[in-house]
Amino acid sequence: MPNDDTTYTPPAVWTWNKASGGRFANINRPVAGPTHDKELPVGRHPLQLYSLGTPNGVKVTVMLEELLALGHAGAEYDAWLINIGEGDQFGSGFVAVNPNSKIPALVDRSGTEPVRVFESGAILLYLAEKFGAFVPSGGAARAECLSWLFWQMGSAPFLGGGFGHFYAYAPSKIEYAIDRYAMEVKRQLDVLNRRLAESRFVAGDDYTIADMAIWPWYGALAKGQLYGESGTFLQVQEYTHVQRWTEEIAQRPAARRGRMVNRVQGKPESQLRERHDASDFDTKTLDKLGA
Repeated sequence: MPNDDTTYTPPAVWTWNKASGGRFANINRPVAGPTHDKELPVGRHPLQLYSLGTPNGVKVTVMLEELLALGHAGAEYDAWLINIGEGDQFGSGFVAVNPNSKIPALVDRSGTEPVRVFESGAILLYLAEKFGAFVPSGGAARAECLSWLFWQMGSAPFLGGGFGHFYAYAPSKIEYAIDRYAMEVKRQLDVLNRRLAESRFVAGDDYTIADMAIWPWYGALAKGQLYGESGTFLQVQEYTHVQRWTEEIAQRPAARRGRMVNRVQGKPESQLRERHDASDFDTKTLDKLGA
């Protein structure tokens, strides 16, 4: 018999039960806005990033490191850690940058007035246009790149908030929910695998912000690095073209650096909690700090 919870009948009007919500009950709430006053720190570089090394955060740090690797000195940045488990995203300063209280959030202080940018896809596109890199300038190539960028933005919630939540984080295992989202994630992997069977990178022959958006989510999934045993559960090795693409990006030095920034889990040598200078990768990873 399916392991479905069939005893729940939704009430006429939903009310917030703080005890529900599983692993993230302490930070989930049905209202927006700040919960406490806390200003954000500001470093010395033109770009100030407030983030965490989740897949959405990694998108932006990979982009910044790739820009620096191309020689764009204006892409120098300070990356400040926002601990979402402790509710840092609800501080007044962070909410002023991102009213949606989600990481990552960016402030560009290179001009006369600070510019805030929130939502990871918006940040990638903003940086690509600012520096004229990693996005085609026009025509079919640009349309293809943006289509895949927004494919990721629309698809990943089914992977994370859907499959990931019910498979790994929900307080009880609901067969219907896990089956529903596992089917969708495998469909998404098949979409990506078919595309990469005909193209070196997602948008074509060139590496773009579309790859930077998709790789932290689907590359990590393809390597069994998301949600415990989900790689085996979803048989990710079957998606051979996704595997090939994942490995190629993982060998890029800038991508490897980007994965380290604002990271709070994994091997100590892979965690650079905050990044304020390029030398930090050699001197301030968690193992070097002795923490």
